[in-house]
Amino acid sequence: MTDTARKPDNADALIIDGHAYHSRLLVGTGKYRDLEQTRLAIEASGAAIVTVAIRRSNIGQNPDEPNLLDVIPPERYTILPNTAGCYDADSAVRTCRLARELLDGHNLVKLEVLGDEKTLYPDVGATLEAAATLIADGFRVMVYTNDDPIVARRLEELGCIAVMPLAAPIGSGLGIRNPYNIKTIIDNANVPILVDAGVGTASDAAIAMEIGCDGVLMNTAIAEARDPVLMAGAMRKAIEAGREAFLAGRMPRRAYASASSPIDGSFL
Repeated sequence: MTDTARKPDNADALIIDGHAYHSRLLVGTGKYRDLEQTRLAIEASGAAIVTVAIRRSNIGQNPDEPNLLDVIPPERYTILPNTAGCYDADSAVRTCRLARELLDGHNLVKLEVLGDEKTLYPDVGATLEAAATLIADGFRVMVYTNDDPIVARRLEELGCIAVMPLAAPIGSGLGIRNPYNIKTIIDNANVPILVDAGVGTASDAAIAMEIGCDGVLMNTAIAEARDPVLMAGAMRKAIEAGREAFLAGRMPRRAYASASSPIDGSFL
């Protein structure tokens, strides 16, 4: 990976595993019409970290198929292999080890172990098991989980370098269903917290950042938009606006009106 992919635009960079990234938006590569649309949308998003489903994407396993890395070159982006489609700890671990071989020793991975095909909710027990195995094997694990603060804490204690609670079920577009839990996870964490799954539109991304998330990972919200490239740009702006609003500090909520122009000291 080049320094360009990691160079922050300003001092407020996203820090993952000791590296600074200029964008707090992470994007996936699934569900696009073709590789060209994938390339254009990812460019418009401004993302520096791009996640790839190893079980569903060709990154060199099949030399006769188009290679996804031709449109998301590792020299430009940080590739984040993920274990999408894994329903047990063993298959998730095998998938990460395959990714490490395909990417020349790359150890940064996104772990997800799903509980069933209908809800795509995480299997927490299997996730904890796989995380422990991968960390012992030298992987740097960013982990998808539910919005349970206790589970998030246990994953951090295991050694995961980032915890990624869902906002809503994968691909649902429902937005953040439980902002209180997400905020509780953030307030008690010592690693980056990134919302993963459930974002539907730009306002959802902005809300995640206003709560205090370190970043947001999304795929379907961009890829299934009527105009994915335009939506990618909207998500980029929403992430930036939400982060700035969080840093600025919102005004207090009040039960009653408060005049914008106080009458104290008025001339009339």
